[in-house]
Amino acid sequence: MIRITELRLPINHAPEALEEAILKRLNLQSQDLIRAEVFKRSYDARKNVALAFIYTVDLSVRDEEKILKQFANDVHVRPSPDTSYHFVANAAQLKSEKFERPVVIGFGPCGIFAALVLAQMGFKPIVLERGKPVRERTQDTWGLWRKNVLNPESNVQFGEGGAGTFSDGKLYSQIKDPKFYGRKVISEFIKAGAPEEIRYVAKPHIGTFRLVGVVERMRQEIIELGGEIRFSQKVIGFDIENEQIKGVKIEGHSNLPANHVILALGHSARDTFKALHEAGVYMEAKPFSVGFRIEHPQSLIDKARLGPHAGNALIGAADYKLVHHAKNGRSVYSFCMCPGGTVVAATSEPNRVVTNGMSQYSRNERNANAGIVVGITPEDYPGGPLAGIEFQRALESKAYELGGSTYEAPGQLVGDFLAGTPSTEFGSVMPSYKPGVHLTDLADSLPPYAIEAIREAIPAFEKQIKGFSMKDAVLTGVETRTSSPLRITRGANFQSLNIKGLYPAGEGAGYAGGILSAGVDGIKVAEAVALDYLSK
Repeated sequence: MIRITELRLPINHAPEALEEAILKRLNLQSQDLIRAEVFKRSYDARKNVALAFIYTVDLSVRDEEKILKQFANDVHVRPSPDTSYHFVANAAQLKSEKFERPVVIGFGPCGIFAALVLAQMGFKPIVLERGKPVRERTQDTWGLWRKNVLNPESNVQFGEGGAGTFSDGKLYSQIKDPKFYGRKVISEFIKAGAPEEIRYVAKPHIGTFRLVGVVERMRQEIIELGGEIRFSQKVIGFDIENEQIKGVKIEGHSNLPANHVILALGHSARDTFKALHEAGVYMEAKPFSVGFRIEHPQSLIDKARLGPHAGNALIGAADYKLVHHAKNGRSVYSFCMCPGGTVVAATSEPNRVVTNGMSQYSRNERNANAGIVVGITPEDYPGGPLAGIEFQRALESKAYELGGSTYEAPGQLVGDFLAGTPSTEFGSVMPSYKPGVHLTDLADSLPPYAIEAIREAIPAFEKQIKGFSMKDAVLTGVETRTSSPLRITRGANFQSLNIKGLYPAGEGAGYAGGILSAGVDGIKVAEAVALDYLSK
């Protein structure tokens, strides 16, 4: 296979134009091209250049060796890397047909891919998920959004699919991926019903409603391969002997023996973190970020980012990524930007308010939203590995109070926030957060250093996106669950530093940030578990 990069075509090109461009680029005849597959497609929408797609293409040709030799000095014509997935083990290789099945705690992106790969290798995993199947969970989530009723065990954070189900379904990441595990993640999503385009677009996303069906089909494959998914199974403790995991304790159920346990908890399993800490599992506090959600008209973002190309259906809604280093030493940055999306209620605990962002596949809602968050470190919340959780809780409880103690979120217009004046009425931007936004003064919702940094950052972001500091853009508080506030530290073998057989994984353990990276980490940990079985 040969890979061509930086192949540029007009954005409205005819379908046959790509093949014609390949033939021209390599000086080939049509009969010499056996097959071509788009590996990646991005776009160039700079204001002063013609709108264009930029392709990376893998192709099979006759006399491949000759072509590669001919273009040996061309950095944009190279052999294609092997991006296919290769299983590292198979349960059939075990010395005994009887083995204690691996246990996966949590069925978000990390847990799904850990369980799926283990099942595909024949290890028949048992998955314990504290929440409900995804469709029942969706009904419970709407219960908070529409009726102000929270189910602490079935919500945006807990249940089949994890927190990623109620997000933009973003499938891009900046992780290093030399073995192309990300391609395995993407391929499995497509096999389960995600759109084919996520294989090659530069910033793929699925959207919440589509993710529901995708997650269900992945669950079904795990079951068909001999795995089990046990819902409403809340892990409340761990059986550890001589620094070896022996089993897990499940609320309302008998203990489950296990000597290989994957912790795919997600970043909000606070009670499980506490149980692990009480069991003596090594963990440490880590940095995370807190802030607000900001909403603008999507049309404003499109115009600022795409200029004359704004509104082009082939490009879709524009996004952004912003960073500002404030004078007080804090970094402020945009987080989980959702084009054409909504701000959602994301708490998992009673009497607390947490915000997050979500988009459907179409990204056609009126507003754009993103987290505007400030980095904090364990120095800001001293007290041990669980201190970050209490820091988050204090902010979430304050937000609940400022919002009127009804699960409405506290909000403020950007102009008033910058001026230090409480807001009393909305302008042209109506917030999308449900159950609703209660206008107030957000100055008391975050530590002073965070408020100071965000007030400095918003005008700075205006220099990059015209209109970003528009007076009636809306800030909604608070965003606290940007990542796990702790790390369950593991070694090179992916096991806990002090408990054998315990495999911290994914976002909750501090090793991922988003759907794609969590799925990749789940695959890596599944491989480590399988290889450990074979080493016995």
